[in-house]
Amino acid sequence: MFKVSIQPHWQLQAPDGDTVVQRLIDLLVGIHESGSLAGACARSDVSYRYAWGILQRGQKIFGTPLVTSSRGSGAQLTALGEKLVWADKRISARLSPLLDSLASEIEVEFERAVAHADAILRIHASHGFAVETLHRFLTRRQIAADLKYRSSREVLASLTRGNCDMAGLHVPIGELESKFLRLYATAFRSGAYRLIDLSTRRQGLMVAHGNPKKIRGIAELTRRGVRFVNREPDSGTRFLFDQLLIKHRVDGSAIDGYETGEFTHAAVAAYVASGMADAGFGIETPAQRFGLDFIPLVKERYFFLVRNEQADSPTIAQAMSILHSSEFRKAVQTLPGYDAAHCGRMLDLRAAFPALGER
Repeated sequence: MFKVSIQPHWQLQAPDGDTVVQRLIDLLVGIHESGSLAGACARSDVSYRYAWGILQRGQKIFGTPLVTSSRGSGAQLTALGEKLVWADKRISARLSPLLDSLASEIEVEFERAVAHADAILRIHASHGFAVETLHRFLTRRQIAADLKYRSSREVLASLTRGNCDMAGLHVPIGELESKFLRLYATAFRSGAYRLIDLSTRRQGLMVAHGNPKKIRGIAELTRRGVRFVNREPDSGTRFLFDQLLIKHRVDGSAIDGYETGEFTHAAVAAYVASGMADAGFGIETPAQRFGLDFIPLVKERYFFLVRNEQADSPTIAQAMSILHSSEFRKAVQTLPGYDAAHCGRMLDLRAAFPALGER
């Protein structure tokens, strides 16, 4: 099976027309992560002399140093150097899931053209790291899969129209579950689908390391001087956050940044880590990856819906074999905030959500 990789690339042009090259950004990221120029050189596979030349050119373009160094303390980025690094991380966090989806689509087209493959597993899903892991395992087993990240509403629409084989959705566990069941009521009550458990995960507030603004919960988001970054309006996470606002009797218009919207959990984490916001709402995995503190608020269930008539099809069986494997479950368990205890369990919707039978 062909494997397509698409990486984000950006460039910055100075007022005089000179261009900041990607190699400079890569070196700055390397220094940020390793704490030394030598470490950055090893990461980028360039010589120390060559790297120093790139840094000097960057200093000339901006008219100010990007890195400082002192004996015994390695290299440190200046404020401008940090800004360039976080710009790169935000671009990657926002675009990578979209580019991964595009790469998946192109892979499938190559597969159809070369191998005339008919059994393409179509997955439309709300963004999540366990879904990313599943796609990686499918690729490793040479199983053609077309993964598209969509908002929860779009995912459900794709399933009802027959445009996907597996629809990835999430529903909170506990008192807010009923709100989501009403949101998905038409499809859930039709009896046309079965549910396949993927994992549980934790949603909550991402805040800067050390929590300098002393944010403890939803109510503190309305305080003066607290900047927030939200998810896009049609996402399940945005709907969940709005339900928490109602529960805690907090007016969203009182939150500075409520109207902002990032497409993925990672993009929210990068936004906070770059210092552009003091808090964001999302899952735990990217919070830890970006060195943020995390305040858990809700545990939720992430699952796939499949049509009854497709539940035993060869394509679904291939995915199920991965979900049941110990290797896959271990991989999901390593994701902060995730629990794969019931991964691969297939249930009737009313067995999965008993509250559906009470209406």
